[in-house]
Amino acid sequence: MERFGEKLRILRQRKGLTVRQLGAMLGVSGPYVVQMEQGYKVPNAAMIIKIARLFKVSTDQLMLDELELD
Repeated sequence: MERFGEKLRILRQRKGLTVRQLGAMLGVSGPYVVQMEQGYKVPNAAMIIKIARLFKVSTDQLMLDELELD
């Protein structure tokens, strides 16, 4: 899970979203998104599922370090 934040940032940037926009879509603040991207906050299971659905990736792709994003 060490790479979760990096993957989240990549997915957000690919969609052209700001941290504030992504936060609004997820129901959290922009600073909270930044903290997830930087590894200071660990999302709960519900948030992980919400992020996976939003970006159309599997939860495994988000959470497992050895799985890459397409």
